[in-house]
Order: sequence, then structure tokens, then C-alpha cells
Amino acid sequence: MSSATTPIRFGIIGCAEIARKVSRAISLSPNATILAVGSRSIDKAQKFISDNSLPASTIPLAPYDAVLDHPSVDAVYVPLPTSLHVTWAVAAAKKGKHVLLEKPTALCVEELDVILEACRENRVQFMDSTMWMHHPRTEKMRELISDPTRFGEVKTVDSIFTFMADEDFLQNDIRVKPDLDALGALGDAGWYCIRSILWANSYQLPKTAVALRAPIKNNAGVIIACGAQLLWPDGRSAALNCSFLAHLTMQMTVIGTKGALHVTDFIIPYEEEKGSFTFVSDAGFTELVTGWVPVPSKHEVTADLPQEARMVREFSRLVKLIKEEGKEPEAKWPEITRKTQLVIDAVKKSVDNGFESVDIIG
Repeated sequence: MSSATTPIRFGIIGCAEIARKVSRAISLSPNATILAVGSRSIDKAQKFISDNSLPASTIPLAPYDAVLDHPSVDAVYVPLPTSLHVTWAVAAAKKGKHVLLEKPTALCVEELDVILEACRENRVQFMDSTMWMHHPRTEKMRELISDPTRFGEVKTVDSIFTFMADEDFLQNDIRVKPDLDALGALGDAGWYCIRSILWANSYQLPKTAVALRAPIKNNAGVIIACGAQLLWPDGRSAALNCSFLAHLTMQMTVIGTKGALHVTDFIIPYEEEKGSFTFVSDAGFTELVTGWVPVPSKHEVTADLPQEARMVREFSRLVKLIKEEGKEPEAKWPEITRKTQLVIDAVKKSVDNGFESVDIIG
């Protein structure tokens, strides 16, 4: 097999539910392959391989260190609980393995900085697994909100991600356990909201975050529903709402001075093969104020691969450039991750400190 077609070889560290989706994505990506699956036990790793119909050549390994010690593993996907990220992402980087890390990436920015520094020191690519960033719809939406004649300047963003968790989830899922994923709904669903807000604002950090009053916590003190407002010095604002206690909703609205964009499935498209959104520019009312002129136009964007496979493809492309051409790791992905974590931290601090305004300092 020539260098041009040699795939990036992944090791998966942990058999979490989300790893099923990403293992499929690795299999679908034309420049990646799964070499090994690591778990705390060989039996569990083998079961994951079998249950997900991975190639018979996939190597079951235990414990997690065995994945990092395997000389043929180029990169690792880490879907472990957030409390374990700093340990295993740093260990992977020190072993020279490129790191695709599940979100939320850390419990706080101080932990994330340890991960990112390890990746820099060892010249490995870092990327978080925020999949919707890689859908071609996202690029098309960027084109429209970047058009000064049709959209103008961003003024406000509203982002919501909620889903109605069942009782088993609310009692037993790692996302409600303070020792595993202490950020709860804020770190899980809120991560997407905050990323979308930053995306719409070209990753310019807000100046302040203010959590909305009356967040809902479980008996262990983990947030299972909350909201917040973000403010910029020039008058821009954004609102986010995330919850494990409301019907499945994942919508984003970006409003500019001349136009508005609305998408109702921005995290996971209704259909895997395509994604749509609406856009309107210079809208007003009809003469008797009985309708809009013009009405929002619907834009549909097809995808050559599922968004998670496109994510793997892009990550693997960057890894190949480092591995085979000596390129430096792409810096934009860790920078975007760090900004997302900074806002998460500020919202959490506002919740913990009586809903006070918290400054966000990059």
C-alpha cells in the first residue's frame, strides 16, 4: 500500500456508547482505519469489536495503556468520562499519539491547558469531537452570515440543546455523576450551545457570562438543566439553554443587522445525508402586516459522508501531514476548544457564585 493511501491507524480508548458512532465513522472515513480497541478487560474490548462488526483484524487490548504502547497506533479516540481525560490524553500525547478527544474535553480550562501543552510539546494533533463543525452545511451557513450585504453584523445568537432523559439516564449515566462528569448538562449539551455561539461570532470571546437563576441540579449537585446569557463589549449578546429534562431540541438562531439564519437540527441533522436551514435578508411586513416579504428561503446541503466521518477524515488528513510531511499540528482546533472551555467555566462559576456576572479572560 502506497504512502498516499496508507490510512491513519486509530486506537479507541474506552468502550463508551458514543464510541460506537465514532468507530463507524472511522470505518467510513477513506483515510482512517481502526487498529485496536482498548478497555479495562480484553473480554469487553472483544465484545465491542464483535457488537460493532469491526474488522476481524481489530486488536482487543487491555488495559488502556496497551493501546498507547502499541507501536502501530497513530492516533487515539478518547471517549472516557471527562474526569479521566487529562490523564489519558496527556499519556497519549507523551507516547506520540494524536488525540481526538470527546467533549467536554476537561472539567476546567486548567486541566485542558495541561492536555494542550502535552500535545504541543509532543507535536501531536489535537481535536475535540464536536461533529457538526464538519458538516458541509456549517460551511454554507458561515458563507451567508459572513456576507455584509445580506447579513450585516452579528447582533444576537440563541442556542438551545435539550433532550428528555429517561429515569435510568438520570440515575445512572456518567453525565449525572459528580466523580465522572461533574459538568452535567452544561458540559454535555451546553458545550454544543456555547460552541455554536462562538462559531457565529467568529470565535471572539464574550466579555461576561451570567447564568440564569434557578438551574436544576440532581441530588448529587450536578447540573441537569441551566441557561446563561453572554455579553460582548460592543453590544452583542447570546443566550443558551441546555437540559436533560425537556423534549429533544437543537436549534440555533443567528440574527444580524440585515439578515437572520435559523437551523433546527444543528447538532445532529434530521437526516444523515443532508442538512437544511433557513435564511432571510431585509425582511419586512406586507402592507397590512399580515405576512413577511420576503419569506425566509430554505437551503439544503448534502453531505458526501456523515459529519462524524468527515470529522475523522479531516483529523486524519492533519495527522498524515504531520506524520509524512513534517508539518506542524493545526492550531485552530485546540484554540477553539480552549475558548469553548473558558465559557463553560465562566457559566459554571456564575452558577456557583449566585448568578453573578463573570468576566471571561482568554
